[in-house]
Amino acid sequence: MFGDNFFKKVENKTNVDKDTILSLAKKIQDGNMKDEKTLKEVINELSNLTGKPVTKEQEEKIINTIVNDNIPKGIDKMF
Repeated sequence: MFGDNFFKKVENKTNVDKDTILSLAKKIQDGNMKDEKTLKEVINELSNLTGKPVTKEQEEKIINTIVNDNIPKGIDKMF
């Protein structure tokens, strides 16, 4: 689906390697995104990858949004 060239560009911009990206994608694909434990793992991993800390309050808000299907339909509504 995505070639090595794509992953090289992402890695150069984010310092996140192909294996980490694929591992996270698999966790999201295989995991139950309504399960609080899975969501916490994904949020924590993304926080670590981006270097942006997530407070417990933010984590709970993200989890509640996903579990209750309150995810905005357009990406512009997410920010």
